[in-house]
Amino acid sequence: MFQFCPKCKSILRPRKEGSKVVLYCSCGYTSGSSGGLLKEDKQVKKEEAELSVVEKDINTLPITKDECPKCGNREAYYWLQQTRAGDEAETKFMKCTKCKHTWRDYS
Repeated sequence: MFQFCPKCKSILRPRKEGSKVVLYCSCGYTSGSSGGLLKEDKQVKKEEAELSVVEKDINTLPITKDECPKCGNREAYYWLQQTRAGDEAETKFMKCTKCKHTWRDYS
């Protein structure tokens, strides 16, 4: 599905030039300049129609029982993050499953 630049081997990106779409690279290569392939505008639209964007909040964090200080809900996502020097303990962050409020757990 992807095409690669023959010069630097990067992925070629589409750019519309008139009624055609030309593939180009940041190194300066353009698919029309060296006898490369040109795609018709209709073909690109068909390929774009096959792609779909999912705008859904998918949370893969673990859930624990802790009370949200904002809404009182008793379930929260949690994760550990190194916020200081490497020789100090990690910080535990909590995020309410109901109102999405985020806070630190210092226990």
